[in-house]
Amino acid sequence: MTTEQRASPLDVVRDFVTRVRSGVDPQAAHRLMAPTVRAHQVASSSPRVLERTPANYVEHVAEFKRDFGDYKFEIEELMASEDKVYVRWRQTGTHLAPIMGFEATRKELVFVGSAVYRVQHGCICEYWIQQEWLGLLKQLERNAQADH
Repeated sequence: MTTEQRASPLDVVRDFVTRVRSGVDPQAAHRLMAPTVRAHQVASSSPRVLERTPANYVEHVAEFKRDFGDYKFEIEELMASEDKVYVRWRQTGTHLAPIMGFEATRKELVFVGSAVYRVQHGCICEYWIQQEWLGLLKQLERNAQADH
């Protein structure tokens, strides 16, 4: 693909979240991610930076499917500025495996998050992600109490 044909950062990220992050086609990570991606886990309590590869991102999506089943992934907001693209999403699935110490309840769970992805040469090369863990924890607690 020539430079003129290369997808915009917005197109790359839209393709990534709708195909890879959504669980529809995780293998597309090999086309949409750089060989090594700096993944900033933004959290007030324990921020950290991981190195992700397309292969371990495919495994990451497999973990989501193990925990949430064939979850529904919805983009709630998507915007771009130069090489950075912001996405906010809602993931709705079924609690199928132990999560945060809570046994599977087979009840619906909603997990929201957002990320800013940086794209270079048509591939995601870095991102900053925030997940709404407290809301997930409250759902897990509520579902566990309802089972007793």
